[in-house]
Amino acid sequence: MSDVQGKRVAFLTAPEGVERVELTTPWDAIKDAGAEPVLISTRPGEVQTFNHLDKDGELHVDRTVAESDVEEYDALVLPGGVANPDALRTDADAVAFVRDFVASGKPVAAICHAGWMLAEAGVAEGRTLTSWPSLQTDLRNAGAEWVDKPLVTDGNLITSRKPDDLPGFTNAVLEALAHGAAGTR
Repeated sequence: MSDVQGKRVAFLTAPEGVERVELTTPWDAIKDAGAEPVLISTRPGEVQTFNHLDKDGELHVDRTVAESDVEEYDALVLPGGVANPDALRTDADAVAFVRDFVASGKPVAAICHAGWMLAEAGVAEGRTLTSWPSLQTDLRNAGAEWVDKPLVTDGNLITSRKPDDLPGFTNAVLEALAHGAAGTR
C-alpha cells in the first residue's frame, strides 16, 4: 500500500499488560505497507506483552508519551489487554495524548479493552463504538452508543472487539492511514 509510505503510526501502551497480538498484528501490517510504527509508553525501556494472561515477551519502547507530540504522527493505535488500558487511563500524559489525537481528526484505532482510553479521554460521547463486551456499560456511561460488531468506524474512531476481529481492524487502520479518517466531528 504505497500511499502509506513514510507515514508514522503511534502505538500507545502501558509498560505491562498489552495483548501482544493486538499490538503486533497491526504493527506488522503497517510496517509491511511502508509506514513507520512507533512504540510509545509511559516510561522508557521495555513493555511486557501478554498472550491473554500469560507473559509473552518484551518489546522496546521508542519514546515516552510525555516526550511525544500528536503532530509527529499520522494515526494512533490503542491495543487492548485488560491491564494495558486500565494502567494507561491513570496516566495524565497518556489520557491527554489520546484526547488531543482524537481532536486532531487523525485516525485513532482502539481494540478490545482499549475503549477504556476513549472513555477516560472524554471522547466517547455521541460516538458509536464497539469493544470487548464487558466495557459496554462504561462506554455507554461515557455517552457512546455501544454496538456488538466486529468493526465500527465513526468519524476518525475505529474500534473492534477482540483478537478475532484483527483482520478487519487492521485493514481499517491501513485504509484510514492511506486515505484519511472517514470524517471528523
